[in-house]
Amino acid sequence: MTREEKAIVIEDLTAQLADNANIYLADISGLDAVATSNLRRACFKANIKLAVVKNTLLAKAMEASDKEFGELPEVLKGNTSLMFSETGNAPAKLIKNFRKKSDRPLLKGAFIEEAVYVGDENLDALVNIKSKEEVIGDIIGLLQSPAKNVISGLKSGGGKLAGILKTLSEK
Repeated sequence: MTREEKAIVIEDLTAQLADNANIYLADISGLDAVATSNLRRACFKANIKLAVVKNTLLAKAMEASDKEFGELPEVLKGNTSLMFSETGNAPAKLIKNFRKKSDRPLLKGAFIEEAVYVGDENLDALVNIKSKEEVIGDIIGLLQSPAKNVISGLKSGGGKLAGILKTLSEK
C-alpha cells in the first residue's frame, strides 16, 4: 500500500469516526469463514457497519479526529474490526447474541456518545444502555401515566356520580 493510498484510507476512517457517535472495536480473529460470513450478515440485518481495519491506520485516524477517544488507541493490538451503529447498544447486543454459538467476537472497546469503554467486561453494561429513542419513550410513558390516571379517575367518578343521580331520580 503506497503512502497516498494510506492517506486516503486514513482520511476515510477519520470521516467515518466523525460521522458516527457509536463506535465499537472488536476482535473477530479465530472465526472461520462461515462464522465471519454469519457475523457480517447479522450486522447487515441489524443496520451495523462492520469493517476490518489496520491498527496503525485507525490509530492515525483517531489522532486526526476531533473526538477524544481516551484509552481506545491503546487497545489497537492484534485483529481489529470496527462496528458503526446508529443505536448505542445494538453492536453489544449483536456480540452477546453471537457469542451464544462461539467465543468470538471479543469486545476491545467502545466509544458511545462521548463515553469510552475499554475491555470485554463492559459488554453487559453496554447491552443495558438505552438508546435515545428508548429513553424518550420511557419519559413520555412516565409523563402520560399521571394524566391517564386523572382521566380514568374522572371517567369512573363521573360514571358513579351519574349512576347515583340516575338511581335517585328513579326513586
